Amino acid sequence: MARKTANDDVLAPVTLAVGQEDLLLDRAVQEVVAAARAADADTDVRDLTPDQLQPGTLAELTSPSLFAERKVVVVRDSQDLSADTVRDVKSYLASPAEEITLVLLHAGGAKGKGLLDAARKAGAREVACPKMTKPADRLAFVRAEFRSAGRSAAPEACQALVDAIGSDLRELASAVSQLTADVEGTIDEAVVGRYYTGRAEASSFTVADRAVEGRAAEALEALRWSLATGVAPVLITSALAQGVRAIGKLSSARGGRPADLARELGMPPWKIDRVRQQMRGWTPDGVSVALRAVAEADAGVKGGGDDPEYALEKAVVTIAAAARSRGRA
Repeated sequence: MARKTANDDVLAPVTLAVGQEDLLLDRAVQEVVAAARAADADTDVRDLTPDQLQPGTLAELTSPSLFAERKVVVVRDSQDLSADTVRDVKSYLASPAEEITLVLLHAGGAKGKGLLDAARKAGAREVACPKMTKPADRLAFVRAEFRSAGRSAAPEACQALVDAIGSDLRELASAVSQLTADVEGTIDEAVVGRYYTGRAEASSFTVADRAVEGRAAEALEALRWSLATGVAPVLITSALAQGVRAIGKLSSARGGRPADLARELGMPPWKIDRVRQQMRGWTPDGVSVALRAVAEADAGVKGGGDDPEYALEKAVVTIAAAARSRGRA
């Protein structure tokens, strides 16, 4: 659903991903990395946050190499870069290096607009990643996901999926992937109802639920069963990420009724109630540890490690331990 500019060369010197929809931003990055590694399997990928990109860092990362290696440099939340670093980036935009693709992720608001304008003026390939706040947009997203998977889903099934899962695009994408992997033929409303009104225990969401509840043994059992029944590892890392992010979002939100929090956080009310039960005992440090564990597992599952199953097991144990004060491990 991300919209692109006319410059659709994935390996353009600069890609600008603009918006606040995390899933679409991540996909914009993954698309560039995949294209770069298709051109050169040894492509070096550097994924940086604003605090990691200090003045002079970009020059070091983009300086000529003896081996002329291809490199992808990803800068997240570029609207938060310091003034000195913004000057470095603007200078680089005027003369980008060969064999290097710079990916700037920008929220798209007034903050950091100078950098946004400079990237556009330099002819950056732009990918729009807007937050999907309207139900109709989320419904269109689900339909597009099924089409991308080459599968047919009844309109009622798409609507039922949005109604059951809510506004989290990662969960919607994960659900579409799971349905297309598990179900043959046209996906109808009855199938969606069967899956999302009391699923089999072996699901990526069950793994995530047990992990964030601190129930390590049960989470590992569900993980092994899921893998044995063919659930894709990437769906499990996605579910783990969603579970931990939900804990973080709700723990930092203002108190209020589930309906009010649902509007504020973009979650269905039923999920607010469930996450409230799961978040007891979590601390900000625990959330940070768990998010790092998910990121490491995601890298391991997507080719950064030799054993995806071990990467997932390690993440599940770490997440469950982060919920240590629940007393259930």
